[in-house]
Amino acid sequence: MRAIKLTAVAAALAFSASMAACGGSDDSKDTTAAAPTTTTAAPSMMPSSAPSDSMVNFGSGCAAVPTDPSNKGSFQSMSQVPVATAASGNPLLSTLVTAVKQAGLVDTLNSADNITVFAPTNDAFKKIPEATLKKVLADKKTLTSILTYHVVPGRLTPADIAGSHKTLQGGEVNVTGSGMDWKVNDASVVCGNVQTSNANVYIVDTVLMPKS
Repeated sequence: MRAIKLTAVAAALAFSASMAACGGSDDSKDTTAAAPTTTTAAPSMMPSSAPSDSMVNFGSGCAAVPTDPSNKGSFQSMSQVPVATAASGNPLLSTLVTAVKQAGLVDTLNSADNITVFAPTNDAFKKIPEATLKKVLADKKTLTSILTYHVVPGRLTPADIAGSHKTLQGGEVNVTGSGMDWKVNDASVVCGNVQTSNANVYIVDTVLMPKS
């Protein structure tokens, strides 16, 4: 009888040891499986790569800007050169470029540090009677006054463009609107927030005239 009891006890101990071993193996598996969950939060610490709204171009006229980055008139090419040089490659602004050259303002605009330019399109100049336009282009003083009225110190983004701004000419322009719909005096912005190396450009559909 004693031998039978000892055998039973030994068997019970062996069974307990076996169960403990199985339990330890399961715990080990659970621990190993749970470990990777502690690293899933890491990607949230990475900075966002989304572009800033202050860099976004807007307006129906932007569709006329070349998309090939190698084209001198593309947004990418214009962003790498100063404003007068950038305008010379833009197909919307050839008349403006002629006027800037006629007034001798190429170097002035290219060397300016952080400015905003309201750039009239070719169609904007066509609104001016041809005889009047020729007369203005031949009068350097008047032409300079008109062109510098389109330039404001500081790089104005869409977030801070609203309001009255003093121009290099000395007068003020008044910018109203919101979102993608803006007016500068009575001119509408057709392509906004165009970047050059030294300026923010807002292309407008009407030539701005300073008060005499």
